[in-house]
Amino acid sequence: MFDILFKHLQKKVELTARDREHIPAFFEPKKIRRRQFLLNEGDYCRKLNFVSKGIIKSYALDEKGQEHISLLAWEGWWASDFSSFICEEKAKLSIEAIEDSELLLISKINYEKLLIEVPIMERYFRILYQNSLVTKDRRLLSSNAYNAEEKYIEFIEMYPSIAQRVPQTLIASYLGLTPETISRIKKNINRED
Repeated sequence: MFDILFKHLQKKVELTARDREHIPAFFEPKKIRRRQFLLNEGDYCRKLNFVSKGIIKSYALDEKGQEHISLLAWEGWWASDFSSFICEEKAKLSIEAIEDSELLLISKINYEKLLIEVPIMERYFRILYQNSLVTKDRRLLSSNAYNAEEKYIEFIEMYPSIAQRVPQTLIASYLGLTPETISRIKKNINRED
């Protein structure tokens, strides 16, 4: 279960043998079934979740009960309601498994200990947060400046294997589109081929 985590860490920082021995003690492995919740809106997010296997989503519901996906996370990705985790406030997001999934969870106490006891992890999380800000900026630009077809094409080009694993309705929600719009775009793309 830790192989994916170590591969992900090694892409960003250089781990020593001691780091590799020490890191697992801070995490709690967890398996969840498809449609099982890790977090419900209104609860407190007490753990950061690393996906070792499967796909999870984080989302908010509007007043009509419509789901708005903020994140799709698969192998090698982290997911949580970070505001709730850091600020110890009620979660504004729910987190649910799209597929049967295997996760590594780290509590806030263990997160803080990890940063102190394995100093390279401080650098790792800094890099992770920087990349996350870049991704959010790109997503905001895409949301505001791209038309529906451009949004969909960008998603498919960036995450081709995930587009095969995630239902079209969830991709539509993530992109702020309707499933019908995605169907129309796919038909147009297929006609052009």
